[in-house]
Amino acid sequence: MRGARTRNNERVTSAPPLELPRWRHVYSGKVRDLYVPSDTAEDAAPAHLLVVASDRVSAFDHVLAPGIPDKGELLTTLSLWWFDQLAGADGGRSIPNHLAADHALQGDDPVSLIPDAVRGRAMLVRSLDMQPIECVVRGYLTGSGWAEYQAEGTVCGIPLPEGLNDGDRLPEPLYTPAFKAPMGEHDENITFERSVELVGAETATALRDLSLEIYRRASATAEARGLILADTKFEFGFDSDGVLTLADEVLTSDSSRYWDAEAWRTGSTPAERMASFDKQIVRNWLAANWDKQGEPPVLPDEIVERTRERYATLLRLLTGA
Repeated sequence: MRGARTRNNERVTSAPPLELPRWRHVYSGKVRDLYVPSDTAEDAAPAHLLVVASDRVSAFDHVLAPGIPDKGELLTTLSLWWFDQLAGADGGRSIPNHLAADHALQGDDPVSLIPDAVRGRAMLVRSLDMQPIECVVRGYLTGSGWAEYQAEGTVCGIPLPEGLNDGDRLPEPLYTPAFKAPMGEHDENITFERSVELVGAETATALRDLSLEIYRRASATAEARGLILADTKFEFGFDSDGVLTLADEVLTSDSSRYWDAEAWRTGSTPAERMASFDKQIVRNWLAANWDKQGEPPVLPDEIVERTRERYATLLRLLTGA
């Protein structure tokens, strides 16, 4: 379905999706549910999609229990705020995004097109011709990049200066694209040259340049609020007029790694310097309490609440909400 693709390695969950008036459920991933207008023909491309963020949380390719209260609303609120910033509220040029007007007039009254049951955690978006490239930008050396650098002195095959440490700022942000693999498989890191082979030189260059522009703008916004945007990933598609358009979620805790700038400067250990505003608490607890065999254990209340607080704190620091 044109524009209906969500994260490639999300699996269908066992919980039944909500039935929403005027919408038909077409897909559920680990954390999000996708709907099309109920009058859309089975083989037709919908003009609009409803993307619903749930409170589900996943780690190590499993959906965990329980979910994180308010997670869907917190992440949707943050994503909408960033779309607004990138549309020009940050002082930069307006970058097209996939959001559609979520109200329509009935007489003189505006009526929400988003059902009450999911309001606050759903986005009404335009259908796009999504590109098969996940656009990753890294401003700091950490995670899988740090592991590769230790072994090879490179990140995604790109040579870096000697003597860097885990968490160090890179000389320049790196664009390290990945190919969005078929459903159920993991993305594959690729070179820029390979992305040219996949989508053509013009589109590959536009994806790279736009990703780096957005990262630099978002990084400056985050730094002004005492935060570091270590890395992030974007997805883009072409609209019906052929305009390259920012899609999916953007710059949330589920797609980006944020650190506290003061802790990064003063922390004495990597854990202190790079405590992220996301579900790393969940990953750490699972790593210490589960051997990754069978179904994962139920998350303790303390882990759930601490994770929720990290999501909420990031939203508050960035937006003041």
